Amino acid sequence: MFTGIVEEIGEVVEAGAGVLRVRAPQVLTDARLGDSIAINGVDLTIAEIVGDTFAAHVMPETYRRSNLSGLERGEHVNLERSLRPTDRLSGHIVRGVVEGIATIESLTPEGNALIARFRTSQELLRYVVVKGPVCVNGVSLTVTEKGAGTFAVSLVQYTREHTNLLDKLPGDSVNIETDIIARYVESILAAR
Repeated sequence: MFTGIVEEIGEVVEAGAGVLRVRAPQVLTDARLGDSIAINGVDLTIAEIVGDTFAAHVMPETYRRSNLSGLERGEHVNLERSLRPTDRLSGHIVRGVVEGIATIESLTPEGNALIARFRTSQELLRYVVVKGPVCVNGVSLTVTEKGAGTFAVSLVQYTREHTNLLDKLPGDSVNIETDIIARYVESILAAR
């Protein structure tokens, strides 16, 4: 489990068929083989540690549901270690199970914030609620607006400076994980 609070921006060192290697000195300080690390919101398992890099194996299902297949050497990725039972839950409950992708539609300044608008499928939008949580590229955010085929979030300065979201441009894809509680509620009500 994760919170969506990015700990480090890592650098992709290798992105090949089934393997992703990332430079990440901070998150590796206490890491061990088998630990979970969210990379752009995708929960992957550390399979190898060499110096300040780690490697994770990526299965075809993960490539189908996320934007990891498009990563290239030198790109920045958002990283977060998994929670321990004694950690604070600062963001929201994030499973690291990316459900699909969204496309950045626009980035619009608004005072000291930046409004990021994303276009995604109706299948994912049904679980997006205004003032509810959404995880974008592993970043815990609050939905400020929802429209036909889109949703928006407001990015504060800290988030802009400590994530890879501003490395992206309109038209680029990002990973999306919606609110698991909304999914549970729908499942329970559908069973009635």
